[in-house]
Amino acid sequence: MAGEPAVAESPCAVDLSVRGLRKSFDGRLAVLDSIDFAIRTGEAVALIGANGTGKSTLLRCCLRLVEPCGGNIVLLDQPVNGLTTTPLRRLRARVGFVFQRHNLVPRLSALSNVIHGAQSRSRGPRSWLHGLAPRAVREEAMTCLDQVGLADLATRRVDQLSGGQSQRVAIARALMQRPRMVFADEPVASLDPRVGEEVMALFVDLIRREGLTLLYTSHNLDHALRFSDRVLGLRGGRVMLDVVSAGQQTTV
Repeated sequence: MAGEPAVAESPCAVDLSVRGLRKSFDGRLAVLDSIDFAIRTGEAVALIGANGTGKSTLLRCCLRLVEPCGGNIVLLDQPVNGLTTTPLRRLRARVGFVFQRHNLVPRLSALSNVIHGAQSRSRGPRSWLHGLAPRAVREEAMTCLDQVGLADLATRRVDQLSGGQSQRVAIARALMQRPRMVFADEPVASLDPRVGEEVMALFVDLIRREGLTLLYTSHNLDHALRFSDRVLGLRGGRVMLDVVSAGQQTTV
């Protein structure tokens, strides 16, 4: 499995374009060094690499959750680098983010946690607790829970759910944002292999059915190949691999 870290020009729409991205935390050692890639609309892309290669940092730089040191990022037709606070918040609202550790509120119900995804559209207490949310918001959140197979556990507190169920709630919350693109940082790394396989298959199937664009990090090469259209490989702060997933072997 080998390839050039370059992106061929395509007439297809591009949802994420990264050019010359650089990031250093100490001003000397570059975690990311001249990163170049683009992701087309509706494409699922896996980002692989050893621990410490900057996969999570790259995701966060694309949303300016971490400030890049240089380069240009265009996300959903918006130049990310120059956005001020309010436009940047609006852009982030169009991108769902699924974290490895779920980032749910343990003492609240699954339904309330999913409703939090609506905060990208309206703020305040009515988007915090399911008992206060408007009927239309509750129904949409229930639809999202149904999509991940947890409608029957809607009122159960999240701290009473299993790890796999919690991550399904996190996926439902991301869908509740009505995103155009989804980022996921090691979305099943904290789950046991069998559950992780089920959750990853469900996650990517939902992404494809909704016609969303996906960028996710993974340390599991088999998952990266089976659940993506394309694989990017990071090493030494650079994209050293950029290949179509179909037909590749796991023995890299």
